Amino acid sequence: MADEAPTEYFIQGITTSGKKFRPSDWSERLAGVMANFGPKAAMNARGPNAYLRYSLYVRPTMIGDLKCVVLDSRLKEVEPMAFNFVLNFAKDNDLVVTEACELPPDHAARKGSGG
Repeated sequence: MADEAPTEYFIQGITTSGKKFRPSDWSERLAGVMANFGPKAAMNARGPNAYLRYSLYVRPTMIGDLKCVVLDSRLKEVEPMAFNFVLNFAKDNDLVVTEACELPPDHAARKGSGG
C-alpha cells in the first residue's frame, strides 16, 4: 500500500464574505512567524549568508491571483500549539480554509502509466 499524502489546509486570503484579506503580505508574515517549526536540517543556515527559510509545514503560495498559506497536518504531531495557532489565525480572521492534499507534480503521468 502506498504512503498517503498528509492532509493539508489551504488558508485562502479571502474572507467567508468574499473580501480580500489585508495586509497584502499576510501569507508571508504568517509563514515567517512559523519558520522555526520544521525539520532541523532545514534550519542549520547561520551567519551573514543565512536567509529566512519557510517551514515545510507552513508555507505561503499563490493559487491563481489569491495569496494562500498551506498548513501541513504533520505540524500537529511536531508542535500542536503551533498548528492550532495557524488554524485559529484563519478562524479569527474569518478566512476560507479548505482541507485537501496537494497532488505531486507528476500525478497525471503516474495515473496514466497503468500503475
